Amino acid sequence: MRRFVCVVMLPLLVGACPSYDRYGRVAEQDGLIPADQFARYGTEQAQAVAIGRALGAAYTGADLEARGLQVSQASEYAQTLPDVVAVVADTQATLLTVTFRSGWRKAILPINDGVAADQTQGLPARR
Repeated sequence: MRRFVCVVMLPLLVGACPSYDRYGRVAEQDGLIPADQFARYGTEQAQAVAIGRALGAAYTGADLEARGLQVSQASEYAQTLPDVVAVVADTQATLLTVTFRSGWRKAILPINDGVAADQTQGLPARR
């Protein structure tokens, strides 16, 4: 009986081990407003979507160096947009906190929808 319980419990315990790949859950867009629809809400929203797409396109891996490169490339792209006042990068969480000219502060996560950042609808001309 004890062997049977051990044999049954072992797969359950192994299946309960968490995955440490958090990027997939961060970049997942399920349950959110589609990026193109959110971009139509206004120019700042379009810029936020473009920054998210730039952040998603810069993904090269999950190690710390790759995440640093990813957020720095997206941060440099964000600085070229006209309404962006400040960008704070967070390599641990793979996100950018962007402050716009109107005072709106937005945490931006990667968007991996296959659309280039500059192809975002409603995006104003870059600096």
